[in-house]
Amino acid sequence: MKVILRGRCISKGTAEGHALVTSKPISFLGSVDPKTGTIIERTHELKNKNITNKIIVFPFGKGSTVGSYVLFQMKKIGTAPKAIINYEAEPIVAIGAIISNIPLIDKLDQNPVEVIKTNNFVRVNATEGTVEIGE
Repeated sequence: MKVILRGRCISKGTAEGHALVTSKPISFLGSVDPKTGTIIERTHELKNKNITNKIIVFPFGKGSTVGSYVLFQMKKIGTAPKAIINYEAEPIVAIGAIISNIPLIDKLDQNPVEVIKTNNFVRVNATEGTVEIGE
């Protein structure tokens, strides 16, 4: 059964792929190895998981403003996620997504961390403010 969520566009664009979901915030400076796209934060529930070409779903970002530029670097070298879905985007992730042309959507009508499951196939149309969740 297909579920469609509606939310706010932060960074325009479309993407589709498999979701990687966490209930924990992510810092692109400290939580992720930008060279590989792997979560390296020792205590993070996604430790050793790779976000490259995934639709990454997390509540919000954390950490230094340098995180925006780390996300930009990841996009340039091919280790970035295809799209980002946040419960509520904060400025560091928002700026990183915008300068990197990574679709980012937040403030969905349901909490995406609770509705989307890891490995669900997801279509993000941030421009129109929709997220379609498949199986």
